Amino acid sequence: MPSGFGRLWTAQTVSSLGDGVSHAALPLLALTLTRDPMALAVVTAAGTLPWLLFGVLGGALVDRWDRRRTMWGMDAARAALLSIPAAAAAFDALSIPLLAAVAFLLGLGGLFFDTAATAYLPDLLGRDPALLERANSRLRGAQTAMSGFAGPPAGSALLALGRAVPLLADAVSFMLSALLVRSLPAVPRPVPQIRESLLRQARAGASYVFRDRVLLGLALRPAVGNVAFLAVETVLALFAHDRLGIDTYGFGLLLAAEATGGMLGAGMASHLGRRLGTGTALTCTAAVEGLAVLGLAAASNPYPAGLALAVCGAGMGATMVLGPSLRQAIVPAHLMGRVASTSRMLAMCAAPVGAFLGGWLATAYDIRTPLYAAAVLLLAMTAVTASMTSNRRVEAALRAAAPVDGPDQRASSDPAGASAPDVV
Repeated sequence: MPSGFGRLWTAQTVSSLGDGVSHAALPLLALTLTRDPMALAVVTAAGTLPWLLFGVLGGALVDRWDRRRTMWGMDAARAALLSIPAAAAAFDALSIPLLAAVAFLLGLGGLFFDTAATAYLPDLLGRDPALLERANSRLRGAQTAMSGFAGPPAGSALLALGRAVPLLADAVSFMLSALLVRSLPAVPRPVPQIRESLLRQARAGASYVFRDRVLLGLALRPAVGNVAFLAVETVLALFAHDRLGIDTYGFGLLLAAEATGGMLGAGMASHLGRRLGTGTALTCTAAVEGLAVLGLAAASNPYPAGLALAVCGAGMGATMVLGPSLRQAIVPAHLMGRVASTSRMLAMCAAPVGAFLGGWLATAYDIRTPLYAAAVLLLAMTAVTASMTSNRRVEAALRAAAPVDGPDQRASSDPAGASAPDVV
């Protein structure tokens, strides 16, 4: 690994710890303001709306901007933003609209940071598929450990010290990440020879995804998954409290169980990919996620619920290494930002649907209903995407990508009709 990767890993690890603190603290803060499932859904969905409104255009902007500068600028901005709800919490002025607005702006910063980081990593590693898989495994493992394992219990504990404390902790993590990212080495970014409108460049990136069966399958998998997972996440705190008898600190431990599985899954991803093939491994992890959520829905006490979340986390951890690594290996550098943002946009746009679906099902039927519905969606998605990301298609995509990454292509013009590898 190049030396710059260590700094990138450290920056994302620190930031992920802060995210984990907020991940546990924000729903608990919202619960101190309301018990209405639909109000909780508004806060959950607000963070995903920037992808719906600006997803593809954001990718086109990242392909124009310096990616390293975009990353540290977004982290610094998010650190400053978190001072607002922290001050409101200190003066007992928190509200659901304020939490929703902050979640929206944090999501907007995350859109640009995540897209820039996804596009920066292949250039840093020379677009080597093996290095990308190792790097994503390490990044995902650290992210899961911090945001899911260490962060949530810390967030629950910090919340007991004061409502502003976990928000300030997240702000500090963003600022440290910004300082580390700013020290990363600059990498050359492909500059189109033909200057085109932002809208046309965005359309080229979206078209590239929808015309390639492998990329479309990789995009549909998290899109459907987010409908299911956000339906669960919206009611999870309420489900844990009312049906499992879990207190505030126990909720952090429940999230930590999912993160523990996520770390194991991320660590096993490369082995699964080599043993089963990337396509078959992705199909298996999808089935595991659906069955695990079904087990969570049927749980009557914290122990089987924690086990189900751990298994689900393992499936998600492996998926989030294998899928992005494959995408980074087969997409040309000059389209990386737009393809990544289009794929992420599809996933994030599905999230508000899942959040409101979870809130509505819990209100109209029962608190377990969103969990059963999520399991059905995940199992159905397994069958739909299995053929799109089969081993045969994945291998063909990797073969087709080899000449695309040549030096002449990396600085090529960016026609709106850029064609995808012929793997359909």
